[in-house]
Amino acid sequence: MTEKKNTSKLDVLTLYMDFVVENNQKPTDVEDFCDHTKLEKDNFYVHFKSLKSVEKTVFKELFKNSLEVLNESEEFVSFDGKNKLISLYFTFFENLNLNREYVVIALKGCKNQLKSFGVLSGLKKNFIAFIDHLDVSESILPIEGLEKIQKKIINQSSWLQLYLTIQFWLEDTSEDFEKTDILIEKSINTSFELIENKFLKNAFDLGKFVYKEKFQKKAN
Repeated sequence: MTEKKNTSKLDVLTLYMDFVVENNQKPTDVEDFCDHTKLEKDNFYVHFKSLKSVEKTVFKELFKNSLEVLNESEEFVSFDGKNKLISLYFTFFENLNLNREYVVIALKGCKNQLKSFGVLSGLKKNFIAFIDHLDVSESILPIEGLEKIQKKIINQSSWLQLYLTIQFWLEDTSEDFEKTDILIEKSINTSFELIENKFLKNAFDLGKFVYKEKFQKKAN
């Protein structure tokens, strides 16, 4: 087989994901990856500096694709912040479902470790930009001098919420990942009701759900 020439950035991402799924592991280095996929190394380096940058870009592109699909809908554009966020979550996680084999292998060994934050750094940057665009921090406390602090808290807590949902999804064995869907609705509703000072009831409901899934399951 001749080496692939004039390969696009998307082609490299697809080759990388296919390699990981077919071999049930990540390539050891760029040379290994290019040898197996018949991709010229020079063509690889046109688009990426390393395999790590490919890995980061995969998650970033899955997110960007989800947002692009939603932005094509006039209904989505008219939604308020909460419904835009819920729609994005469901669309993004559907994208993860479609690529679950790859995602599970890519994040293997990263569960509950700082290492996964590096792999997901591109996703984090784009997600926080989306949260910024929602301007949800304006709904909290309009106190002069606190705007930047509030915005940072909202951004970081929103990212942590998405990260923890991904971790939950990785371990979700329910049919069609329905438990992840429940978590998404409960956690986002809780977040927005906290902002709107309607927090306690939903926080209690969310706590009961997480407790049942994490602790009662272990006790059985």
